[in-house]
Amino acid sequence: MLAGVVVLAAILRFWHLDSKALWLDEIISALIALGHSLEDVPLETILPLSTLIQQLLTEQVPISCPNIVQTMATQDTHPPLFFCLMYQWVRWLNPLELSLAWKLRSLPALFGVAGVLAVYFLNRVAFSPRAGLLGAVLMAVSPFGIYLSQEARHYTLAVLLISLALVALIKIQQNLYSQQPPRIGVWLFWVITNSIGWYIHYFFILATVAQVLTLIVLMYQQRQFLARYSWLAFSLSIVGIALLYLPWFPVMIDHFTSPEAGWLPPPQNIVPLFQALVAGILMVIVLPVEGQPLAIALPMILLMLGFAGWIAFTSWRGIKQLWQHPKTQPPTFTLLCFTLCVVGEFFVIIYLLGKDLSVAPRYHFVYYPAVCALLGVSLGEAGRHSPQNPQSEPKLPLAHLTHKFIALGSSKTILLPIFVGILSWVFITSNLAFQKTYPPDKVAQNLNLEPAKPVVVVMEYTNSQQVATGLSFAFALDQLRTTAEKEGSSRDSATAYFAFFDRQSRYQLLQPPLSAPSTLPSPPFNFWTVIRQMKRQCYVKEIAIASSTLCTLDPIENHPEYVSHQLYRCQLRP
Repeated sequence: MLAGVVVLAAILRFWHLDSKALWLDEIISALIALGHSLEDVPLETILPLSTLIQQLLTEQVPISCPNIVQTMATQDTHPPLFFCLMYQWVRWLNPLELSLAWKLRSLPALFGVAGVLAVYFLNRVAFSPRAGLLGAVLMAVSPFGIYLSQEARHYTLAVLLISLALVALIKIQQNLYSQQPPRIGVWLFWVITNSIGWYIHYFFILATVAQVLTLIVLMYQQRQFLARYSWLAFSLSIVGIALLYLPWFPVMIDHFTSPEAGWLPPPQNIVPLFQALVAGILMVIVLPVEGQPLAIALPMILLMLGFAGWIAFTSWRGIKQLWQHPKTQPPTFTLLCFTLCVVGEFFVIIYLLGKDLSVAPRYHFVYYPAVCALLGVSLGEAGRHSPQNPQSEPKLPLAHLTHKFIALGSSKTILLPIFVGILSWVFITSNLAFQKTYPPDKVAQNLNLEPAKPVVVVMEYTNSQQVATGLSFAFALDQLRTTAEKEGSSRDSATAYFAFFDRQSRYQLLQPPLSAPSTLPSPPFNFWTVIRQMKRQCYVKEIAIASSTLCTLDPIENHPEYVSHQLYRCQLRP
């Protein structure tokens, strides 16, 4: 049965894995995985789009992990380990005729499937094999887990390591409550897992701190019955984690104080509370809400709230039942304490440090494995004690397929979340949920308004993140035009151009220094300016390119959504 859950998790994560365009953060992953960095992006010059993509996002440059470590230390704000793994993974897949998006996302998807297995072992160790299966199947269909698994980023590897660290934490808790001497192997595994996690994502530190606080509470509760050397094992483990991270610690401090790390906005009153609630709901259900008219969005929101309310009520019933049994109370308390500690850390950072972590749902990966584990065991417990729970195998045509799931709990408490999770997966793969702030595919479709006509795109940038955003637009545009060429539309591969220009005043971008007009296509061609938060009335009516070409503003093709972009139509001067 576990094999079936793993297969389900793999299908939901790998199906149409490359159907969506690579977005900002994934472009950064792609550059690093191909041996580049944002510093390699040509700036202040206009290049053929095919040349730009060929240089940066096609062929892998031979480098080593120390090169990547240096890049991450000086040009990024993340730890390096995942990106070393990603580089090697893409290198292994290079001989295969696969899209870049699939190569990049397949590794996080694989880690996502492994995370399902890890949650199975977490609940199996903490509670029972039955609880393990329930936790695994809920993570397998969780829309949040599927979303993370289809991002070419490091979140699923962090989820996997947090799950494994929680397995060790439960083992330590069981050891403490049985009054046995510390098991060196378990403590060592806990130290290594947490130490590796710190080299994956900085928010893993929050998970480690929450585990430490949970251990302190557990050991204080058992202070009269602790075996000898328990506090010594605890203290040495903390020192071990710190020592193992010491080489990267100065870099982490530099990253925390860099301007690139200051993008999180300050909290707006109680808005973070609602955003945190939304992040929790997205772990069990997601329906089409973003970009939908109110007539569709409002019913979808009500359905999501209703289902999440039912899940919360049912799982609370199950937790109360778990709390009443001496055998299941300690692991339930351990997972609850860990989860509450992480949530508490989030709100300390939000309200005391003024960094609103709740704006990005993906950051809630820190406590996500514990939530899946608790939901699995609590829903199963509530379903087992439900009066509707069948006591014998139902005599239905599909009984041989459904009875094993039904036997784990009532059909409503188990099958309904599975059905809702699969339905949510449909919306995720259809790009109707977890939409990006700057969706490359939609912007590229606008830029490619007339595929048969040459196009020049000039984008403003003020920092490296905006360069990555523009590169995601360029890559998506190149994919559209390459697809059109393969389908038989005739075009010269160099009829699309892209450029990044840095301007102290964004209005100067409307008179870009096109010093080499001979490199541009012959008129007529479309000229797009991409300027963040540019108002329609601020665009000039005409742009002169050299002495022979005049570009006139198109009053219809102004797109203020996502990132402002305006079309100019360029013709030879009369």
